Amino acid sequence: MEQQKNWAGNYTYSTANWHEPENVVQIQNLVKQCDKVRVVGSRHSFNGIADSSENMVSLQKLNRVIALDSENQTITVEGGIIYSDLSHFLQENGFALENMASLPHISIAGACATATHGSGDQNSCLSNSVRAMEVVTADGELVEFSRDKNEEQLKGAVVGLGGIGIVTKMTLDIVPSFQISQYVFENLPLSQLEHHFDDIFSSAYSVSLFTNWESDTINQVWLKKLYTDENQTKIPTDLYGAQPATANSHPIAGIEAVNCTEQMGVPGPWFDRLPHFRIDFTPSSGDELQTEYIIPRKHAYEALKEISTIREQIAPLLHVNEIRSIAKDDLWMSPCYKQDSIGIHLTWKDDWESVQKVLPKIEEILAPYQARPHWGKLFTMPKEKIQPLYEKRTDFQQLLQHYDPKGKFRNEFLDTYVFGE
Repeated sequence: MEQQKNWAGNYTYSTANWHEPENVVQIQNLVKQCDKVRVVGSRHSFNGIADSSENMVSLQKLNRVIALDSENQTITVEGGIIYSDLSHFLQENGFALENMASLPHISIAGACATATHGSGDQNSCLSNSVRAMEVVTADGELVEFSRDKNEEQLKGAVVGLGGIGIVTKMTLDIVPSFQISQYVFENLPLSQLEHHFDDIFSSAYSVSLFTNWESDTINQVWLKKLYTDENQTKIPTDLYGAQPATANSHPIAGIEAVNCTEQMGVPGPWFDRLPHFRIDFTPSSGDELQTEYIIPRKHAYEALKEISTIREQIAPLLHVNEIRSIAKDDLWMSPCYKQDSIGIHLTWKDDWESVQKVLPKIEEILAPYQARPHWGKLFTMPKEKIQPLYEKRTDFQQLLQHYDPKGKFRNEFLDTYVFGE
């Protein structure tokens, strides 16, 4: 097999030795045979977190729904299923996920392993919906982690960074299906966030701010509001100086909105409004780079104001900067562990040589706010800065060593940022 790349094309995996098992028994046999192995989801990580120098496993053939439990409001799925496929099934059966990421075409196991998130003051990262998971550990045995049996271990295993084993099955919390109306406002002065940050982010079920940093202006505010027949959404004509968009928008200026989810207040199902991009549009690759830093919510305005001081260096390299809110959780390796957070997500033009020169400047600005990089994005922070930010890191090390004493699932990324080697 020829060398494989990630979705963005910026990362080439270190081995051509790829496996695509079709069932759990094949995964168990494979794990027993391999000295080193890593699992890849939908290849949406921009760094080496999923890489292996010896064996790569793709779970794309394990992509079925296993069971829907309507009474307990859970769904059990195989490890390789992606959110867009699960969403159709849930909607047909009258259920929903509480939240989704910006892009629906990512694998559930991969998103949960890296604490990927959407937005919303009451919405935690996607990993927080995991009620149970079944994992093939280093000895080839199946181990179940669940809230009922071993909740504390589950908190460590969910955001497992690929180190706990191969996730073959996940049980997620679900809710009754709901509808969302999406509205976009344009040109919000950055200064309005000083006194109205909470007002703006609490004004809808999910809120995202977008800026290209060409000025001290938030170019777009996306409001995703709950919609019911009894309580049809009322929308202001002015949002702290921002004005309603007059047509559907794309987060990146100058790009047609044809692949974006419907706006202008048109109600639609949760799965076709919570992501920014339509579920029937699957981007084959992304000519972009991504970084994200998660900071305590209380520092949000101060941090953004500081970033704006170097916007002349950022803007020429940037497609767009999205700002989202994430509710706290108690998952050991989540960047939102025990703190309500704000994600500062930067989508860059595909120019790593230039981007890697500006990242240290952003990281220096954000350092006083204990910024934690998204596990699956690009960053230049050294391990010495990242490790102290995770108070449960030692417990996580011990959990991995218990289930993988010889480091079968460890790789350079884990050795660096988790084990500090």
